[in-house]
Amino acid sequence: MKTEWVEYQLDGKNFRGYLAYNENTTKPRPTVVVAHAWMGQDAFARQKTELLAKLGYVGFAVDIYGDGKCVNSSEDAAALMMPLFIDRDTLRKRIVAGYKTAGEQMMADPAKMGAIGFCFGGLSVIELLRSGVFLKGVVSFHGLLGSALGSTKAHTVPAAQKLHGSLLILHGHKDPLVSKEDIELAQKEFTKAEIDWQMHIYGKATHAFTNPAADDPESGMMYHPKSEQRALLTMKNFFSEVFD
Repeated sequence: MKTEWVEYQLDGKNFRGYLAYNENTTKPRPTVVVAHAWMGQDAFARQKTELLAKLGYVGFAVDIYGDGKCVNSSEDAAALMMPLFIDRDTLRKRIVAGYKTAGEQMMADPAKMGAIGFCFGGLSVIELLRSGVFLKGVVSFHGLLGSALGSTKAHTVPAAQKLHGSLLILHGHKDPLVSKEDIELAQKEFTKAEIDWQMHIYGKATHAFTNPAADDPESGMMYHPKSEQRALLTMKNFFSEVFD
C-alpha cells in the first residue's frame, strides 16, 4: 500500500489530505473521499482511508478544518466543529475542495467518485451530495442529519437543482444527536430529490458506534462492535454496487 500527504488550498487557507492506494495500481480506480469526525483528521479517519485502499479503491481523507488540525478534547472539538455546523456554505466549499483534490490524483477515476463520513463527517459528505458534484455514492456513518444541535441552528444553503449518486445512511437508534424529525426530514428531502437512498438503523447502537475509542454513555457515544461490523459490510456491498 502507498500512502502520502497531499497539500491543497482554498480561499488562501492550507489543507492537508491523506491519500492511500494499492501501489500496484496500473489504471485509475474508483475513489472514495473520507470525511473525519469532530476531532479532526485523525488516525481513525486515516485507518478508514487505508481500509478503502485494501478494498481496491483510492482513499482520500480530507482536512475540513485546515492546517491538519486535530484535537483531543470535546471542548476543543466543539470549538472547531460548531462554526462549520452553523456555516453550511463554508462547510460545503471545504468538502467540495477535498473532493476535487481527490479526483485530481493520478490514480483516481473521476468518473467513479464516492464519499464516506463519520459523525460530523457524515454531515459533511451529505453536504457534498447536496452540492451537486458528480458522485456514485455517499455513506454517512452515525452522521448529523439535522440543521440544529440543541438551541444552535445552522445557516443552511439550498441544494443543487440536480443531485447525483446514491445515499446510504447508517444510524444508531439510540443516537441522541439525531431526532425522529431529523430522520423524517432527511427521508423526505432525498425522496423529493429523487435520490436512490437507503437507511439502516441499528437497534442497540448510539452515536459514534464505529469508533473503538467512544466510551461516554452519559453523552450517548459508545462503541458497538456488532453494529460496526454490519455497517462496514453494508458499505462494502454498497460500493460494489454503485461502482459496478
